[in-house]
Amino acid sequence: MKVLIVSATKSEITSDKVMSFPVLITGVGMVNTAIGLTRKLSNSTFDLIINMGIAGSFTDSLKVGDIVEVAEDIFSEIGFEDGSDFSQFQDFEIPTSYKNESKTSLKKVVGITVNTVHGNEGSIEKIIDRLKPDIESMEGAVIFKICKEFDIPCMQIRSISNKVERRNKENWDVNLAIKNLNIEVEKILNKL
Repeated sequence: MKVLIVSATKSEITSDKVMSFPVLITGVGMVNTAIGLTRKLSNSTFDLIINMGIAGSFTDSLKVGDIVEVAEDIFSEIGFEDGSDFSQFQDFEIPTSYKNESKTSLKKVVGITVNTVHGNEGSIEKIIDRLKPDIESMEGAVIFKICKEFDIPCMQIRSISNKVERRNKENWDVNLAIKNLNIEVEKILNKL
């Protein structure tokens, strides 16, 4: 099986086992991910894409270091504002949510993909009310969309590095999140 590992940053991949597979480092964010993955898939074919990375959690049921599989990811910012209200486009065929078939026994979550990570109490409350996400990342929905367009199976494995709240790095544990992420992705690769 030809597997491509996709991550936003080199620092999220620490396992020799994971690095023994083809790896694409896209850079952080939607635009970098879209360019990098589309370019790669235009020149190469794969049987499976594994997107691995860290994420922030909106829910107290997910603790720092927990590993999840994203079952649905939503482009949370595609839409329009009307005063203080936000709406998704209904008049155009613009899909903003992508569901993915589960491939692991990990806890399944709903993610949102954002350009700006949340750090304001008001905007956090609004996004929870509107979409009820479990986690947020800056790349996930892009990978789901591109894999759908190229008809390539994929999975998104995320490790929780922090609670989504006003920015407080003292509460983060990026090292633990990355360690646990790599252990879990190794297990997935060993089962292929």
